[in-house]
Amino acid sequence: MDFLSPDFAPAYPEIFLLVMVCVVMLADLFAGEKHRYLAFFLALFALAGAAVLTYSTFSTEVSYTFSGMFVDDALSDTLKLLMYLTVATVLIYSRVYISKRGLLRGEFFSLALFATLGMMVMVSASHLLTLYLGLELLSLALYAMVALQRDSSIATEAAMKFFVLGALASGFLLYGMSMIYGATGTLHTPELTAIIRSGVMDHAVLVIGLVFVVAGISFKMSAVPFHMWAPDVYEGAPTAVTLFIGSAPKLAAFGFVMRLLVEGLGEMAADWQGMLALLAVASMAVGNIAAIAQSNIKRMLAYSTISHMGFVLLGFLAINENGYSAAMFYVIAYVLMTVAAFGIIMLLSREGFEADAISDFKGLNQRNSWVALIMMVVMLSMAGIPPMIGFYAKLSVLQAALEAGYLWLVISAVVLSLIGAFYYLRIIKFMYFDTPEITQPIVFKPDVRLLISINGLAVVMLGIFPQMLMGLSLFAIQHSM
Repeated sequence: MDFLSPDFAPAYPEIFLLVMVCVVMLADLFAGEKHRYLAFFLALFALAGAAVLTYSTFSTEVSYTFSGMFVDDALSDTLKLLMYLTVATVLIYSRVYISKRGLLRGEFFSLALFATLGMMVMVSASHLLTLYLGLELLSLALYAMVALQRDSSIATEAAMKFFVLGALASGFLLYGMSMIYGATGTLHTPELTAIIRSGVMDHAVLVIGLVFVVAGISFKMSAVPFHMWAPDVYEGAPTAVTLFIGSAPKLAAFGFVMRLLVEGLGEMAADWQGMLALLAVASMAVGNIAAIAQSNIKRMLAYSTISHMGFVLLGFLAINENGYSAAMFYVIAYVLMTVAAFGIIMLLSREGFEADAISDFKGLNQRNSWVALIMMVVMLSMAGIPPMIGFYAKLSVLQAALEAGYLWLVISAVVLSLIGAFYYLRIIKFMYFDTPEITQPIVFKPDVRLLISINGLAVVMLGIFPQMLMGLSLFAIQHSM
């Protein structure tokens, strides 16, 4: 093990972002209230710089560093570039919202960048400890972001629930990793594969460890039955924080599953395949059925997230490149839709008023027809109606599950998806056929108008022409396994 002269080049984006987090904190400290937007622009510069460094080192070759604990490959680079784009979009959408609520401070941007750094470490980890460190860096930053609005009792309660349940899930995950280490004698994911393939390990202990690991992963993906935190946190957190939690971390969760289950424990696919199938059908059932009864749109979208994560798990059942790329395509599509949905919720919010009730969308077409059109496109996509990207995403993971022989699961998914279409179509009905309860016009900044328009257009165009994004997903998977 050579700790004296590691190759720092694969980790340049992480090192740069860590330095920029320190710069953001110091700049905000000395800038004061007169230059409160300085932290915002520095955060965007940090993401742009990390993107340039990641793109400049993008390669089809797989390179390891830090004694094999850190890997740089096409999958990690692709996910990182998507994370930068997502986080930058979230920050731009959130700027006015957090400014009106006194949250436009360096703490918000520092925590967002720390969370991004944790996600980057997660998707580049080739060692179980590195995976865990990245996950905890992300989790601790998210706990603090939820509690950032200190004068809100709802946000504080949500943060406490998130922290307690998150600590429990982390315990599950760490215990599972220790069992895996006890059975195999290694924490490196490439070595895990070789040892399991050779059969020189205690299979019973390894399966027990696998169960705990899957439980920990399920919590991070908000899959049933480890989903209890999602509705309360989505509702209680400021909408800007909810948008952050519901978007980029899902890309990191996909990378986490790829590194741990596929690359590390891929030889045990027969053991975890059945677990994921049960988690998938339970998540789709609970998510779609519970969402119907919600009157708060943030809680509704939380249950929607649970159902979508069930669909993502379908892609892993195929245990081949097409299935994994379909799951990756679905995660990207989900993030694209979620960013637009919560972005519009923040547009409708104003100082002293949160547009988090479904009834707040009544008559939206009469207040701003363009915003209503984009929201309709997003809702149709989430429901899986062509030609939106959500339709092709669901079709691809259903094909993967069918190839794996899970016909009963595919039928269940289609039926539950039809049930779930109700609460998406209800939003459209409110926007176009109900009388508005609020007549105040919707005003937003030109950059936000442009970004939300591009976001809505991407949902449509990537559904009509999904080949490019699907090809990117397949390329990333093929050159990383």
